[in-house]
Amino acid sequence: MNIEGMASLKNWGQPPGSMAGDLRKQAVVDCGWGRLIFGQTFHSSSRVAEELCNETPGRRDVSLYIRDPQVVVAKAPQELFIDPSLTFRIDLAAAELPASENRSVRIRPMQSRQDERAVNRIYQSHSMVPLSDGFYHRLGRRNEIQVLLAVDPRTDKVVGCVTGVDHRLAFSDPDNGASLWALASDDQSSLSGIEEALVGAMTERFQQAGRAFMDLSIMHDNEQAIALYSRLGFYQVPVYGIKTRNAVNTQLYIGAPPEEELNNGARIIVDEAARRGISVDVVDAAGGYFDLSLGSRTISCRESLTDLTSAVALSRCDDKSITLKFLRHAGLNVPEQALLKHPEDAQEFLHRHRRIVIKPVRGENGQGVFVDLKEPAEVEEAFIAAAAGGEKVIGERFVRGQDLRILVINNEVVAAALRSPASVMGDGMQKISSLISKQSRRRKTATQGESNIPLDAETERCVAAAGFSLDDILPYGQEIQARKTANLHTGGTLRDITSQLHPTLIDAALRGAAALDMPLVGLDFIVNAVDQPEYVILEANERPGLANHEPQPTAEKMIDMLFPHTASSCS
Repeated sequence: MNIEGMASLKNWGQPPGSMAGDLRKQAVVDCGWGRLIFGQTFHSSSRVAEELCNETPGRRDVSLYIRDPQVVVAKAPQELFIDPSLTFRIDLAAAELPASENRSVRIRPMQSRQDERAVNRIYQSHSMVPLSDGFYHRLGRRNEIQVLLAVDPRTDKVVGCVTGVDHRLAFSDPDNGASLWALASDDQSSLSGIEEALVGAMTERFQQAGRAFMDLSIMHDNEQAIALYSRLGFYQVPVYGIKTRNAVNTQLYIGAPPEEELNNGARIIVDEAARRGISVDVVDAAGGYFDLSLGSRTISCRESLTDLTSAVALSRCDDKSITLKFLRHAGLNVPEQALLKHPEDAQEFLHRHRRIVIKPVRGENGQGVFVDLKEPAEVEEAFIAAAAGGEKVIGERFVRGQDLRILVINNEVVAAALRSPASVMGDGMQKISSLISKQSRRRKTATQGESNIPLDAETERCVAAAGFSLDDILPYGQEIQARKTANLHTGGTLRDITSQLHPTLIDAALRGAAALDMPLVGLDFIVNAVDQPEYVILEANERPGLANHEPQPTAEKMIDMLFPHTASSCS
């Protein structure tokens, strides 16, 4: 514990009557996503507990600066818990944060309802509580809260946000402090240094206001964030928070998850099961195999694939040519496809369709898939590469449009996302290979290792199609695609559009799942637009990644299907 930080907490945890000045009693600040309850302004632990228990459904209140947090929890042990976060502080008088190296990021205050919606888009992508409706209008009447946004000046798109609370203005804080909350950035953005720029901007604002320090809260196991803030001059102080046992905070109080390192696709399901009191037995973490048990019922899973899916249904999705036969038989739109036994077959298929796709009849994660082939030489290379794994090869008519994944669970369209291929933006200084490597590292971090952009022959082909080589320096502001496919595992990004789906697309997805007899399936569409009826279905994924579709309740719907009697009380 930092001695300097301990000494600076002059009045922390003291009852209001012992404080100097006109400190406001029972200070509560509404931050949109929840309330900050300043414990040092309450006269008793019982009152703090009572205020926390008044939390509005769907919000995430926090009480902090409490001398005896264990006593507050004891007042309502079934409703409250001590937040397992650490508080870090920076002395604003001595703070000298480095200037951001990212020239592209512009920082400005929240200015409109449109900004409010943009912030909520970012929050929801991180499973954070969104701002309450109309928060922007209420914000204009208050001076103790500041919301700063990071904006990409090329598109004017909001790519990051942070909230600052001025304690002096909120409750006449005799310690003259401030705090920083709800820092988040858009993982889909190709810009770097967004969060660092926001922290620097908020630090500068509170410095100019004459505040003594700024605190922020970090989860105890977020080593990357702790390292960043330590590098910026923050140090830990003994300030503790209390939260309510609500659905938002579940993962903080249900206990330790299985020790095995599960991937995102398995983890989101296991966490939801544990939240409902369903026991989890991890059989093979690397392969994503686990069993879920409640009472006498046990379901074996491999990520989102369960033993509710029959072997026959699985075989229909496993073979891409069989998939389209079943979908076509059900009257659904699919592209023309042909089995290619020899390179000559591939050339003849190209001659008929001019632009084609070549891929192995079996496979996943976009491996061996070559999209929008137009030249005989690249068709021959693609055929050889696709056949290298020993699988049969199919040719498919290339269809222009937007890549759409629709997720069906238990005869319900639960989520839909537009998928975009990996791309990089030039800065006029770095080689394209370096830009791709950096973007790949960012995608890998954002997806906990599931997404990266290979520097392989297909990437080289895509870069060449844009008129460059991997060793070229990409001009400032120019963006090129690094891959043709939008698969997440090869660096693609996803954007949730569930609420925008045209009824025809919803109907096609439901009919497709029924034709394949799949209780849970991800269907890959090509559409002109998500709110228009035109479509073709390309593939069906029997083990789609549920975590990719947050904030939609994918894991919840899956567990509802597996253990329906837990749905009403836990969903």
